[in-house]
Amino acid sequence: MSEPLLTGLGARLARPVTKGERQRARLHLLDWLACVAGGRGTEAAALGATISFNGWERATYLGNVLEMDDVHRTALLHPGPVVWPAALSMASATMDARLDAAVRGYEAMIAIGAACDAHHYARWHPTGTMGGFGAAAAFGSLIGFAPVEYAHALANAGSVAGGLWHMRHAPGVLTKQWHIHHAVRTGRDAALHVHYGATGPLELLEGTQGLFAGMTEAPGPLAGGSEGWLIHEVSFKPFAACRHAHPAIDAALELREAGRLEAPFHVETYADALTFCDRPDPATELEAKFSLQHAVAVVADGRRAEPEDFTPEAIAALASLRAQVSVAEDPAITARFPAHFGARVNGLELVDTIGDPERPVSAEGIIAKMHSLARWGGLAASEAERAARLALEGDDGAAIDALLEEWIR
Repeated sequence: MSEPLLTGLGARLARPVTKGERQRARLHLLDWLACVAGGRGTEAAALGATISFNGWERATYLGNVLEMDDVHRTALLHPGPVVWPAALSMASATMDARLDAAVRGYEAMIAIGAACDAHHYARWHPTGTMGGFGAAAAFGSLIGFAPVEYAHALANAGSVAGGLWHMRHAPGVLTKQWHIHHAVRTGRDAALHVHYGATGPLELLEGTQGLFAGMTEAPGPLAGGSEGWLIHEVSFKPFAACRHAHPAIDAALELREAGRLEAPFHVETYADALTFCDRPDPATELEAKFSLQHAVAVVADGRRAEPEDFTPEAIAALASLRAQVSVAEDPAITARFPAHFGARVNGLELVDTIGDPERPVSAEGIIAKMHSLARWGGLAASEAERAARLALEGDDGAAIDALLEEWIR
């Protein structure tokens, strides 16, 4: 009889985390802090401040609100907004313990998420469905779990996995942020219950009435293995739009820098990008972030796809440029998805986009993102510098806690 999938994953999570993984985690911590900073003035931030007195818990509502959170391409999910609040949720934990917790949270969330198929992604919000696994692994790491404890916590977290995409059809709702908050609390509580003796169904993934049976049609193997950690496969998002719009933005920027971005603009990309982002007439900020037409118009207007480029004012100003953008699927680009998020704009094709592991963004680039989003969120440049220093060089976990408490009130 084969070993339950969660038993093997639990053993992987219990491996030592190296200095290299901790350094990578620091980049993702700064990236998440940038997203939190940029989201301070939103309705989601006000809700988070009302819900909790804990900075890490309030931040669950901010990490994904600007659509600039990190992403794993084949798992089609965003680990940072879920994993970091869980990894920071034990006040007594050292900085290294928090970084280790994040690495393990990314591992669990991505490993299981990458096994899910297109059927899952068409119906379920993977960051919501898989987030509980990431939070359980992160908090279990802070507690000091053994392999079997990780497996039981993942099983119980996964037993209540959920998060439907239908909120995409109800503009303005905060359901996507609620998914993150729910995943963090659920995964964290699952780990806490195991710490005090609860057990879970170890064949939760592959069992007859398990997660794969209920949420997928053709699940694949868990991602990763005994060597290395999946956090190194995660992409950063430099632009304030849905990830499916990034390849078109990136290609348009290259054309603009070469002096070759001229109307009319024709975008060819993969099918899912059209499913999510074929939106020629966005009416709200969120719709603009999910609009290929608006994304290309932003670049054509000389902008850099920052948060201010998706406001109602920008939507109105760019109407004429949007009208000159056409979009279509290229089956060859679809065939490479999700291993590669590509696009072609006016003949220029990019297989991968800036921020992907194949085209990595530098630490300086993430610091620049921190400054941009801090400014958008109403923070002084000194706060961006403080966050960069604490995330990239600091060894005081409590200082991160204090920063969050001050930022989100």
